[in-house]
Amino acid sequence: MRFNTIKRHLREGTKNIWRNGWMTIASVGAVTTTLILVGAFLALMLNLNHVADNLEEDVEIKVLVELTADEEEIEAVGDQIDEIAEVSTVDFATKEEELESLISSMGDEGGAWELYEQDNPLNNAYIVKTTDPQETLTIAQEIEEIENVEKVNYGQDVVQNLFKFNEYARNIGLVLILGLVFTAIFLISNTIKITIMARSKEIGVMKLVGATNGFIRWPFFVEGLLLGVLGSIIPVAVLLTGYYYLDANASSINQFSFLEILPFSPFAWQLALLILVIGASIGIWGSVMSVRKFLKV
Repeated sequence: MRFNTIKRHLREGTKNIWRNGWMTIASVGAVTTTLILVGAFLALMLNLNHVADNLEEDVEIKVLVELTADEEEIEAVGDQIDEIAEVSTVDFATKEEELESLISSMGDEGGAWELYEQDNPLNNAYIVKTTDPQETLTIAQEIEEIENVEKVNYGQDVVQNLFKFNEYARNIGLVLILGLVFTAIFLISNTIKITIMARSKEIGVMKLVGATNGFIRWPFFVEGLLLGVLGSIIPVAVLLTGYYYLDANASSINQFSFLEILPFSPFAWQLALLILVIGASIGIWGSVMSVRKFLKV
């Protein structure tokens, strides 16, 4: 395509934006409204997914070693755990450390356990983390089969319910995001379609004087791109401002480390770029699909 032709398409596409003032406002309004919803929901779902990942990463397996096991047998248990492929880290805690941790965790009531310092009834233990938290149950069952392992704790019921909840939340979020994007495509393409219908005679005349489909389509392609980009500006501004405020104040509101939101940079910038790309893509797609039927003259 020659440079002058490209300039002509860009000029005509830009002119159409100004020439169809009210329809442009309607199209940009549809894009803006829908993308604000899509952006807000994307930010919410991606942060929920981040929280779910944090919760899963905190899942660990506590392996209690038999009280009768000697040092060699205790080391053998650790070596066998370490050989399991999906195990990420294996940390050993002596029964003295376990008792100290228990006393510390119970606060004022922990003093009663100080009586057991001379005759500690607790087990030596291994604290195990996995490379994939979803494999916790499988690895725990494998560890239970190791000789001199008395018990394996990993919050069985809580962990299973947590994984199920996270899976449901992710699937529901994905479905809702896809639904919102398709709704956005439908609304925006229909609004652009109305804009183009008002100019169907213009397209027909161009076809009758011999203009090619590509020659007619390009200005609408540029127009759709500009409508999508213009409609993305407000959602991007709202998203960046709102998320900056939330990120700056989250630490003073939230007291739980696992509820930390994704940091403003780079998350908000990446999401803003995504919204811009979605807006431009929907604008182009809506414009190209709408003008197609009028090219069949």
